[in-house]
Amino acid sequence: MKRMLINATQQEELRVALVDGQRLYDLDIESPGHEQKKANIYKGKITRIEPSLEAAFVDYGAERHGFLPLKEISREYFPSSYNAHGRPNIKDVLREGQEVIVQIDKEERGNKGAALTTFISLAGSYLVLMPNNPRAGGISRRIEGDDRTELKEALSALELPEGMGLIVRTAGVGKSAESLQWDLSFRLKHWEAIKKAAENRPAPFLIHQESNVIVRAFRDYLRQDIGEILIDNPKVLELARQHIAALGRPDFSSKIKLYTGEIPLFSHYQIESQIESAFQREVRLPSGGSIVIDSTEALTAIDINSARATRGGDIEET
Repeated sequence: MKRMLINATQQEELRVALVDGQRLYDLDIESPGHEQKKANIYKGKITRIEPSLEAAFVDYGAERHGFLPLKEISREYFPSSYNAHGRPNIKDVLREGQEVIVQIDKEERGNKGAALTTFISLAGSYLVLMPNNPRAGGISRRIEGDDRTELKEALSALELPEGMGLIVRTAGVGKSAESLQWDLSFRLKHWEAIKKAAENRPAPFLIHQESNVIVRAFRDYLRQDIGEILIDNPKVLELARQHIAALGRPDFSSKIKLYTGEIPLFSHYQIESQIESAFQREVRLPSGGSIVIDSTEALTAIDINSARATRGGDIEET
């Protein structure tokens, strides 16, 4: 049986694990004061334009200014008098001091500021709304066959305003057009609230903070194959029930249960060692080789060592 395990007994961190039997297949960890900033939405101000980089730097309230590439700038920020002739020049379409609504695409890393986009994505339980990106959208690639055909029919019945894009998530499989429209209406109201909030204050400031780890887990991973949601903290259990109701997923309310065993929740399902190995620099392979993972400011390097893994008759088999 697949389960969602929520470990909230330690104040230092909140952990959400997805397991199939006793095999860990997904993990999210959040520490107080170190919440995820990716997908947060801000009102920012352009402080510098760099034609050589085809990008602008944006003050959105963080210590380091964010990096906004030309390809991530919606045409709604271009001057009304601008006439496109081939690839636009960033100096012709933006100006220093201009205010923009941006979303964090990649968080700060090392000495680099966050990567930003003006193409906003608002994720719901079944849909992802892209309110200023009409060219994006469709159905998740993981949805195939009859499910894909049924969703296409349901999508055609949705009332999507012109100029917007929509993606159907895997959790939308089997949902009626009415359920999808409910989720879409919620996202549209959210977008209107974001635009209204941006009008009332000068940049920079935070408009929308991405949900905490529990809400993200419910929104992104709750599917019918999840048999139980086990939580080891009564207060977090009550919060989880509220989040389930707010997300419009009452079908999962009965699956939320309090774990009261004497053995710690993650130890009971034997995943602590799997978590520990997931964070190790070197990962041993069944063949005898290993993978070494090193993160640098520029990239993440993965080195594959065959070691004594020479079972094959030639190099390709090895």
